[in-house]
Amino acid sequence: MSDSDQKDRVDIRKEFRDVVNMSPSELEDWLDTEESKSVGDNDSGESTGHRSGRRIVEIKRKNVDELTDADHDHMEKVIGYVHRHCAQGPDGDVEHSDWRYSLMNWGHDPLKD
Repeated sequence: MSDSDQKDRVDIRKEFRDVVNMSPSELEDWLDTEESKSVGDNDSGESTGHRSGRRIVEIKRKNVDELTDADHDHMEKVIGYVHRHCAQGPDGDVEHSDWRYSLMNWGHDPLKD
């Protein structure tokens, strides 16, 4: 791996830690709720965000040297989703909004910012 590839991976991990502000146990607890399961595209029985949340828990529990290319790709996907979704915040009650619930499935609780 080149030095620039290594730097890119370090940057990805840093930004992932910044946007994923829920601990693995917080995220697991959240994913078990009906609110978590109620949001997102659900054509296969589990939404993309819910599936992503389970993957985030796995990634966060790995040591750096255990992270794969696919893990880094998923971290980039999470970073992009959180940034895009945060820019579309709703007016009114954020705490009980599908917007917040969806973000939490991706490991980001906007009320923790």
